[in-house]
Amino acid sequence: MNNKLQEIVLVVDDSPESLGMLNIALNKQGYTALVALSGMQALSIVEKIEPDVILLDAIMPELDGFETCKRLKQVLPNTPVIFMTGLTDVEDVVRGFEAGGSDYVTKPMNPDEVIARIKTHIQTANLTLSAQNALDNAGSNVFCVTNEGRLSWATPHVHELVEAVAGDDKVPWATLATHISQWIKRDTATTLNIDCFDGPLEISYENEQKSLHLLRIKETKQQKTPADLQQNLPITKRESEVLYWVSYAKTSWEISQILDMSPRTVNKHLQQIYKKLGVDNRTAAAAISIRILES
Repeated sequence: MNNKLQEIVLVVDDSPESLGMLNIALNKQGYTALVALSGMQALSIVEKIEPDVILLDAIMPELDGFETCKRLKQVLPNTPVIFMTGLTDVEDVVRGFEAGGSDYVTKPMNPDEVIARIKTHIQTANLTLSAQNALDNAGSNVFCVTNEGRLSWATPHVHELVEAVAGDDKVPWATLATHISQWIKRDTATTLNIDCFDGPLEISYENEQKSLHLLRIKETKQQKTPADLQQNLPITKRESEVLYWVSYAKTSWEISQILDMSPRTVNKHLQQIYKKLGVDNRTAAAAISIRILES
């Protein structure tokens, strides 16, 4: 939860009249209001103070609200941004959400409506932060998205998993949003398999709360190979192949059939393995191998 005595609302608008009206309304409700007349001024403020919610005018000179929102989200990814706009075109509303906005209110504004939206978003953000902190500490593989599949939040481990498979995709979460939104509408009882990246992702559905969907990435354990043994031990490629099957309790005869060599050759490799690893029997060599393969 927020430890500040008062929640901070940053209002960004190039209109002094709007700023004055909102400043009065916010102060009456016990909020601390910070004001900025431009996007650049807002960015300067958030370098020093972290607001609980941001009211952002969509149309401003120089740096408009959409670009300002994108830059604010780079600094404050979990802070809700409410767009203030007189625009009624659906495309402009969508553009605001794509920039990272959480909600919007239309001008001329009703102060009571604005205050109600602020209260709702601060409460939701605080609840989300509490849950996120708990999950971050647990190192969980869960993340949360909107109905449109857009990322609301994710644990650090989920970000690592996505980045690990994203490859050349510079906007993997935007790519995922398309697949996730279709899946949510279609059938969340089945697992969503993502195969558009360099590596696969398997996503399962957990639950829904207040139009947010909690999802989980299934982390598949990568199968180790003889190459992992060769990389970690002072043995040759062929010796690593023999040791690999020794760790699976295969006999010399079974290994000879698998690797297409004589049992006598297998035993010769084993003697070299024992010598290099400083052990004197198959069990000890297998124990070393298993530790590497299961790490």
